Amino acid sequence: MRLYLVRHAHAGSRSEWSEPDHLRPLSPKGWERANGLVDVLGDQGIQRLVSSHYLRCTQTFAPLAELLDIGIENHEALAEGASLADGIGLIDDLVSTGTTAALCSHGDVIPELLAGLARRGAVLHGDKCPKGSIWVLESAGGSIGHATYAGSGPLPDHVIAD
Repeated sequence: MRLYLVRHAHAGSRSEWSEPDHLRPLSPKGWERANGLVDVLGDQGIQRLVSSHYLRCTQTFAPLAELLDIGIENHEALAEGASLADGIGLIDDLVSTGTTAALCSHGDVIPELLAGLARRGAVLHGDKCPKGSIWVLESAGGSIGHATYAGSGPLPDHVIAD
């Protein structure tokens, strides 16, 4: 079973946005990446899309949600500033139910989640987290055993769903 951990796509400059930050939308570049996720993740057997409630995260998953005909579930464990314990709890819940899911979060949350998983024994393959990138989390024995950085292009052959 796999989880796909996605950092939201490009949303433009935080400093140039005058409204509340959780309302900052994707930029045209971000929408291009959001549409590209359909090709990358559309055939991976994803059963749930779980996202930070920030608009840029839900918009990142919008084209994929349309293709898969499933809703986007907002979860506070993926929002900016969320606690590591809440994020790990969400991942543990998904692993325990065998649910293949994609999760969309932020640049402060994803590295913390990966570090937390590594402290629990997961082997990390990579160390990046740019906007629009994907990490593939693979479960083994009831927990995440490997986390592989897949970047923003096609998934490597060894992390494609069977």
